[in-house]
Amino acid sequence: MIHGLAERLKEMRIKTNYSQREVAQQLYVSPSIISGYETGERTPSAENLLALSRLYRCSVDYLLGKESAKPAMTLDVEELSKEQIQILQELIELFRKQKS
Repeated sequence: MIHGLAERLKEMRIKTNYSQREVAQQLYVSPSIISGYETGERTPSAENLLALSRLYRCSVDYLLGKESAKPAMTLDVEELSKEQIQILQELIELFRKQKS
């Protein structure tokens, strides 16, 4: 097992409010597999590691301990139009200005 991977997987699952069962359903594996990942008894395949990073919206590097900082929040804008993305960017900037 890769040092720290189990802890990061559990941390990210809890942070994203998923149960082990829900994560297992997303990866098409049994909940015992997810439990094994989080206890360090099992190591996820490259495919499952990538799926976990997508699910938790963090980088594989973070899960593997290559990045020490916790991941920044990300937004999935894949199915949005360019105009919708632009509106979101403008809204975020507005919130940042109000915070100052």
